[in-house]
Amino acid sequence: METIQIHPADNVEVLLKPRGDVPAGHKLALRDIKAGEKIVKYGFAIGIATKDIAKGEWVHTHNVRTALSEESDYRYEPAPRAPAAAVADAGRATFNGYLRADGRAGIRNEIWIVPTVGCVNSVAEKLAASNQALVGGPVEGLYAFTHPYGCSQTGADHAQTRKLLAALCRHPNAGGVLVLSLGCENLTPQQFREALGPVDGRRVKFLVCQDVEDEIAEGSKLLAEIAAEMSGDRRVELPASKLVVGMKCGGSDGLSGITANPAVGRFSDKLVSLGGSTVLTEVPEMFGAEPMLFNRAESREVFDKAVNVVAGFKHYFTSHGEVVYENPSPGNKAGGITTLEDKSCGCVQKGGCAPVVDAIGYADPVVRQGLNMMSGPGNDLVSATALTAAGAHLVLFTTGRGTPFGAPAPTVKISTNTPLFRKKPGWIDFNAGTVADGDETLDEAGERLLWYVLKVASGERTNSEKAGARGIAIFKDGVTL
Repeated sequence: METIQIHPADNVEVLLKPRGDVPAGHKLALRDIKAGEKIVKYGFAIGIATKDIAKGEWVHTHNVRTALSEESDYRYEPAPRAPAAAVADAGRATFNGYLRADGRAGIRNEIWIVPTVGCVNSVAEKLAASNQALVGGPVEGLYAFTHPYGCSQTGADHAQTRKLLAALCRHPNAGGVLVLSLGCENLTPQQFREALGPVDGRRVKFLVCQDVEDEIAEGSKLLAEIAAEMSGDRRVELPASKLVVGMKCGGSDGLSGITANPAVGRFSDKLVSLGGSTVLTEVPEMFGAEPMLFNRAESREVFDKAVNVVAGFKHYFTSHGEVVYENPSPGNKAGGITTLEDKSCGCVQKGGCAPVVDAIGYADPVVRQGLNMMSGPGNDLVSATALTAAGAHLVLFTTGRGTPFGAPAPTVKISTNTPLFRKKPGWIDFNAGTVADGDETLDEAGERLLWYVLKVASGERTNSEKAGARGIAIFKDGVTL
């Protein structure tokens, strides 16, 4: 098969293999299309023809424009509920993880150093580097998550930084945490303790660098105490229902919405059917495709929350004098994505068919089992960090072009095409290009992904983990003093 028509209503098809000068992932007209007519893909309008397009002609940025604007009128029109996805041998869908005192599961048992302010980044990095001897046995890693914020911020921007850092300190993949402060920053040690709430003092330690003579010696002592407390931790068999999985895409191409994203959607449906939870974010890449999710809201209350998440992000754009359709990226366009609607319709495929049970704010915790929407930008590391802060044990990241980054949570890279999988074996963990190759159905790929995720949850390391790619990025929207 060289082309695919995704939906019967489409007037374009997508190349699965290059044809002449047109690369794979790009679109061809299935019939003559007049200037001003809608371009339809996924059964949705993804743009408007700017000139007449002949049958078989390449359909892309040279002859298509977006139809998006900042104004939208959403109506709650509940879609029929799709049946729960079946999982072959569902009774075997377990993983070996760490059962925390609060009943949550962890899939890693690491020590995290979390600075409350960028001024102590170098201290955090030195502590992580000089205490690697603590890693071994139950202590599976020691990482410092540096960032430039925590001071010279005001209002909601300051609160957003505080909220995200506190959420990371509560993450179940961290068997222990060292909170590292300077002492004079806006995000004061006392303020941060209040945001963090009650913690186990044997596993969460605090160090204010201005209060001690030798912060490296004192920090090393506290890290050793945390490691000693973790020495008795062991993996135990746990049900898949305890998993929370974030879903994200980046470096997308024309095959993203055909192979990797819908394969992740099938995975999401299967995990939800087992009682687990998934989280979908990158709101700006939902613009133009929101009804696909909104009409699956399980209640009017959830619908209203989802609308508010999207409306809030549109206001964020317009308040900065930006248009909502300043997307896709040059790499996306090179891969065959023509407009933001085209990108968005492919992006939301990761949400599968399950009902949307909640719409949460940036870095808010997932509290309802099922498919969740979360407010967050499209930026890869910013949104993957927010997914981690929301409680995602791992992040599924689909890509058509590849990227080496890693979030604090294990980050599984899923290729949309087999050539990328072969070219970047040190980046890509899972190949969904098998769907375009005709070797698997989407349901088969989703089932295979489920079992792979359970292996990662049981301790199998991703390529980004092996490469030591771990980092955070905080969403900033405010004044710097």
